[in-house]
Amino acid sequence: MERGSSEPPVARNTGPTPSSSTDPVPIPRSSSFSCRPNPGSKKHKRTPLYQRSMSFDPGMLHSNGHTAYANGTGPGIREIGVVEKLLTSYGFIQCSERQARLFFHCSQYNGNLQELKIGDDVEFELSSDRRTGKPIAVKLLKIKPEVLPEERISGQVGPDLHAYPFTVLHGYIHPVVSSIPMHLDGKSAPGQVPTGSVCYERNGEVFYLTYTPDDVEGNLHLDTGDKVSFYMDTNKHTGAVSARNIQLVKKKQMRCQGVVCATKEAFGFIERADVVKEIFFHYSEFKGDLEALQAGDDVEFTIKDRNGKEVATDVRLLPQGTVIFEDISIEQFEGTVVKVIPKVPTKNQNDPLPGRISARIGFTDKELPFGEKDTKSKVTLLEGDHIQFNISTDRRDKLERATNIDIYPDTFDFTKETREMGVIAAIRDGFGFIKCVDRDARMFFHFSEVLEESQLHISDEVEFTVVPVGPLYNLFAKDMLSAQRNHAVRIKKLPKGTVSFHTQSEQRFVGVVEKELVATSNKNTSPTRGKEKETEEGTIAYEDCGVKLTVPFHAKDLEGGGLPQAGDKVEFSINEVKRTGLQSAVSIRVLNRNSSNTKRLHGFVATLKDNFGFIETANHDQEIFFHYSEMCGDLENLELGDTVEYTLSKGKGNKVSAEKVTKVAAVNGIGDDVVATVMMGKVIRPLRSVDPSQTEYQGLIEVAEEGGVKGQNYPFGIMGMANKADCLQKGELVKFQVCTVTQTAQKMACNVVPQRRAMVECVKDQFGFITYEVGESKKLFFHVKEVQDGLELQTGDEVEFSVVLNQRTGKCSACNVRRVSEGPKPVATPRPDRLVNRLKSITLDDASAPRLVIVRQPRGPDNSKGFNVERKTRQPGVID
Repeated sequence: MERGSSEPPVARNTGPTPSSSTDPVPIPRSSSFSCRPNPGSKKHKRTPLYQRSMSFDPGMLHSNGHTAYANGTGPGIREIGVVEKLLTSYGFIQCSERQARLFFHCSQYNGNLQELKIGDDVEFELSSDRRTGKPIAVKLLKIKPEVLPEERISGQVGPDLHAYPFTVLHGYIHPVVSSIPMHLDGKSAPGQVPTGSVCYERNGEVFYLTYTPDDVEGNLHLDTGDKVSFYMDTNKHTGAVSARNIQLVKKKQMRCQGVVCATKEAFGFIERADVVKEIFFHYSEFKGDLEALQAGDDVEFTIKDRNGKEVATDVRLLPQGTVIFEDISIEQFEGTVVKVIPKVPTKNQNDPLPGRISARIGFTDKELPFGEKDTKSKVTLLEGDHIQFNISTDRRDKLERATNIDIYPDTFDFTKETREMGVIAAIRDGFGFIKCVDRDARMFFHFSEVLEESQLHISDEVEFTVVPVGPLYNLFAKDMLSAQRNHAVRIKKLPKGTVSFHTQSEQRFVGVVEKELVATSNKNTSPTRGKEKETEEGTIAYEDCGVKLTVPFHAKDLEGGGLPQAGDKVEFSINEVKRTGLQSAVSIRVLNRNSSNTKRLHGFVATLKDNFGFIETANHDQEIFFHYSEMCGDLENLELGDTVEYTLSKGKGNKVSAEKVTKVAAVNGIGDDVVATVMMGKVIRPLRSVDPSQTEYQGLIEVAEEGGVKGQNYPFGIMGMANKADCLQKGELVKFQVCTVTQTAQKMACNVVPQRRAMVECVKDQFGFITYEVGESKKLFFHVKEVQDGLELQTGDEVEFSVVLNQRTGKCSACNVRRVSEGPKPVATPRPDRLVNRLKSITLDDASAPRLVIVRQPRGPDNSKGFNVERKTRQPGVID
C-alpha cells in the first residue's frame, strides 16, 4: 500500500466459488473503475468486486425478460451499491460509484431473499426496462462484508507524522491525530463539517483516518498530541474508512503557568493558573538565576508525577504580568458590609475570604466575600459601612468576590457609630497619640487608620472612633492603663477651628479682682529664656443672679495692656472645660484701675540676655533692668522693640528694676513729628548694649553732610533703629531722619539705617567671612542662609549687610547679606611645562620614578582607616 493512503489494508476474501458445471467466465474490466489510488487523495473509490478475487457462476443469473446489455447486444457493466429500500417483490439500490438510484426486482437476486436486508452491499449489472427504457439493476449478487480488524488502535493527536514517536502500549498501535479545527468562539467553520484526522502506523506504513465530534466518546475535545484509541469503520455509501468510538488515553503534556507563592530553603510552591491549587517544586528544577527568584514571580512549568504526587518541573520565569488569575470589572458597585474580617482569627477559621458584602447587582441581591487584601487601605471596616467596590471573577473556578473596597465619606451616617474629636498630641514612627476632648487619657492610633491618605501633623484636629485595643497595641503603647485598653480608628482630618476643648459663655460678666497674679518661681533663680513662666492664678469676684461667686483667671487670658491689680474692675467671659467641667475667666479686659495701686509705666524692650533684659523708658533716655521671673506671659514671643508695661521697684542696694512686666499692644516708638529729610551721619557713640563700658545708654550720631548742620549731634535709642537687631558700631556711616519726642520735645535720630559695604574674604561650605572690622576682630562671620535671593557668593564679591550681636556669646555676625557687585572670576593657573613634560616621561615601571611613602595612615571622620574610593590606574601627565 502506498504511504499516506487514507484507505486501510483490505482483507482479501479467497473463499470457495459456487458450484457450477462450467468454468467461471471472467467479467470484463470497465475503464470507469480504476484500481489505482489517486496520489495525494485521502479518500478513494471502493475497489470493484472483480478486483477482490471473488468468483461466481454467471449461469446462475436469469434475465427474466430483461437484457443484460444496454442495447441488447452484449454483456452489461457490473457495479456495486447498497440496498436502500426493500419491499415484498422489488427494491431500490443506491449506487456507490455515482449518484443514481436503481430499481430492481427480487427475481433478479441470486440467493436467499430472506438474507437480503437494507444496507447490504450488492453487485449488479446495469440494464434497461424494455417497456419504459429506464435503467434497472439485474443479476444481483450479495457481497460478503469486509471484516475490518476489531483491535483498538491508539495514539496521540497531531498533524505532523514525525512530531511524535510511535510506540505500542498494551498491544495497541499508536497513531497521531489532528484535532478538529475550531473558531475562536468555539464553533466549527461555517459551511464545513468539523472533522479531524488520525494517523497511525502499521507494518511500517502510515495511514490517515478522519473523525467527527460524534466519533469521540464522552463528548471530549481532543487537542493535537493527545493519545487516543479507536475502532476503524467503513462508510457503506462511499467506502471511506474512518475512526469511531474514539477514547482519550492520555492528554498531551502541556506547559502550565502560575505564580510563585512561597519560597523556602530548598523548595517552593507555585499557585497554578489553571486550577485553584498549589504545586510543589524543588530549586533544582528552576532554570534561571535562583537568587533573583522571589514570591510573586510569574513562571511556567511542566507537571510530572513523582511518588504518586504532582510536582512542577522545568520551571522558567515569565515576563511580569503574564499570569492573570482573575478579571476585575470596570464598573464600580455600591454595597454594605454585613460581616467584617475578625482582627484575631480563630483556630477553626479556614475561609480565606471571611468578610461579606451585601449589594444589589442588576436586579439581584448578592452577598460577595472579600479578604484582607481586597481593601484599598488598612482602615478598619465596621458592619453597616457604606462602601464601593469592583467585582473580581476567578478565571479558574469562576468565584466572584469584592475587591478594591473603599469607604464612602457618608458611611458614618449608616453605621451610627459614636465619633469623638481631638488634637494630634504626638507622632512617632508609624503611630501617634491624640489628645481627646472627652477623655483624660491620650488615645493611641496607627497611621494605617487615617482616612483619605492625608498627612497628619502635631496640632491637627481630627475625628475618630474608639474601639477595644488589638494585640499590636502592646508593641507601641507603654501606658496601657492610661489608654484604658482602647485605640482610635477611622481617623478623619478636620478643618482648623473645628475641635474645641472648652465652651465659652456668650454673656459678659463684670467683677473685681480679688487676688492678683503672682509668679510662682523664686526670683533668685535664673530660669531659661524661652519657657513660659508659671504664675499662680488670680481670682475675680462677681455676682450672677444675686449670687456672689468667684472664678480663677490666668495671664494668658488677659486682653489689652496692663496686668490687673487687686481692686481693679474687669469685664470677662466664663470658659468651661468640656472634659472636667472646670471654669475660668477669659477675655479679661480692665475697665477701671484702682487708684491706690502703684503706677504702671510703658517702655520698650532694648536688650535680651540669657535670664534678664533691659527696658528702654518711654523718654528713650534710660534703660531699666528686669528679670525674666518678673515677666507675665510667654517669653518665647518677646522680641526687641516690643512695647511692655511694668512697675518700678527697688531691690538690694537700692537699685531700680522693673516688676510685673507685661507685653502690651504696640504704641508709637518715638513721636509723630518726623522730618522728611534723610541725612547722612557717622556713629560717634553706640548704644550701651553694644559697648557696656560706657555710662550713657543713648547712642550718638554726628551729621556728615550739607543736608543738616554739619557737626551737629543727634541721640538715638533702640526704637530709633530701623532694624532693632542691628548692631551699630562706632565710626559706621548711617542714613537717618530726625523726630521730636512727644513727652520731652527732644530731637532724636530715627529710622537709622547703616551704610555698610565690604568684600567677601572667603566662603567655606556653609559659612564665610567678610572683610569688616568689628571691635577687635577684622573679619565678620556670616552664614550662607543669611545671603538674600539664595545667591552663591564668591571671594571678591562686594556686599551690603547688617551686623547683629549675639547676646549670649557677645560676638557679632552679618545678616541680610546682599550682593552689590561680583568680584573677578578666579582663573586656574596652568601647570608649568617642565612639570607636564616630566610627568609624561614617567612610567610605572621606572625604578627611578618618585615613590609615595606613607608616613601616617589616614583616618576618616568616622575613625575608619583607608579610603572608600576604589583606586584606579592613571595615565602619567593626564588630568582627569
